[in-house]
Amino acid sequence: MTANTPVHAFTDDALGDLDATGIAARIESGEVTAREVMEASIARAEAVQGQLNGLACTDFDRALARSNRPAKGVFAGVPTAIKDNTDSAGLPTQQGSTAFTAVPAKADSDFAKQFLSTGAISIGKTRLPEFGFSASTEYMAEEPVHNPWNPAYSSGASSGGAAALVAAGVLPIAHANDGGGSIRIPAAACGLVGLKPTRGRTIADPADKSMPIRLIAQGAVTRTVRDTARWMSAAESYYRNPRLAPVRLIEGPSSTRLRVGVITDSVTVTKTDDETRKSVEATAELLAGLGHHVEDAALPVGPEFVEDFSIYWGFLSFAISTGGKQMLGPDFDKSGTDNLTKGLYSLYRKNLVKTPRVLYRLRRLQQQYSAMFLKYDVVLSPALGHTTPELGYLSPAQPFEELFDKLIAYTSFTPLNNISGGPAISLPLHQTSNGLPLASHFSADLGDERTLLELAFELEEAQPWRRIQD
Repeated sequence: MTANTPVHAFTDDALGDLDATGIAARIESGEVTAREVMEASIARAEAVQGQLNGLACTDFDRALARSNRPAKGVFAGVPTAIKDNTDSAGLPTQQGSTAFTAVPAKADSDFAKQFLSTGAISIGKTRLPEFGFSASTEYMAEEPVHNPWNPAYSSGASSGGAAALVAAGVLPIAHANDGGGSIRIPAAACGLVGLKPTRGRTIADPADKSMPIRLIAQGAVTRTVRDTARWMSAAESYYRNPRLAPVRLIEGPSSTRLRVGVITDSVTVTKTDDETRKSVEATAELLAGLGHHVEDAALPVGPEFVEDFSIYWGFLSFAISTGGKQMLGPDFDKSGTDNLTKGLYSLYRKNLVKTPRVLYRLRRLQQQYSAMFLKYDVVLSPALGHTTPELGYLSPAQPFEELFDKLIAYTSFTPLNNISGGPAISLPLHQTSNGLPLASHFSADLGDERTLLELAFELEEAQPWRRIQD
């Protein structure tokens, strides 16, 4: 393997090159058994783990045992994995950190139950950067997660392990969650479909419920729009928030032509790089060619959003650093956290007195965000401020100030949806000059995942994205 050679596990086994929907149909028809599918997934995981490092821990024996039992759900018998910031019974929840030693969880979290109600079977836990704070799954001293399209590059974060395994063909679908772009960023880096649902659409993480602003949305990364749509429908059948209009099962595009606002630059001082900008312009042209009304739009926030979100980002680190012994275990030692966690903690301490003003402004953003959709049905933007970086560029081993400036420039588009609660989807419609996926990002009003998924179906048909195994 050379640094720029893709790493994947697709082969002629029980999984083949099918998505989760196709595998589930194959199992249901009796063409293959769930046991054969699970054995194939485990063999694939073992084949690429040394090169990609996507798994935090494995649960192979229990996965094989579960595959012998009858299962129900749209993805009955399909292999998956749970992200290592979410409890899965019998496995530790290490949060990507070496600052404490996690003990095995006594039970699945409420969301893990929702995720697994689809009938999918977990083979283990996937890696994330420490506490999910970074946009690249890298560590102070440990091996990073590698991008299967080119192992010299980042797989994104925080759901970087999940995205690497799905892109490489180990799994057709994996759990992911998103507190600032953590579904959409790794989906963009690894060429996947990444839907961040509306706030409250899926069951919330317990820690997020206690926060003054609920950022985290639970979801999945997949290789096809139909898998994401089926997952959303199945999750909704397990739990539906009565305050939101139902999404229901979406199986194709709509004939409705949309009003599309296009944004190419973020509110940061760093302009979007040329390659990313051209990809958004190409997506806008594609949409116009499909009959949608496309025009330039403006963001509903100003430069103060960067400071406000940064301080709230720091608040999350402060909460963990000061409450870690209660939240994570008595051996938690904040001195063992990485440079990003430490730097975010210090950033918040310096700005603690600004907390009331920051929370006030951030809470107002839901209304400002929704105002965009009085004029537009969806808003198109880059998923990220520039193309996927090489590993090391966002390493937490570098000084905090240097790393933080890079993170602000890179993740400049996705956090608005977390603060506002609005849904968004990342689609890998393009490629960079060096062959990496390059995504477009679509936002809609709160509760309107349906429009995003219908548009995603249309774009997938009009411009199918490249597959890593081709």
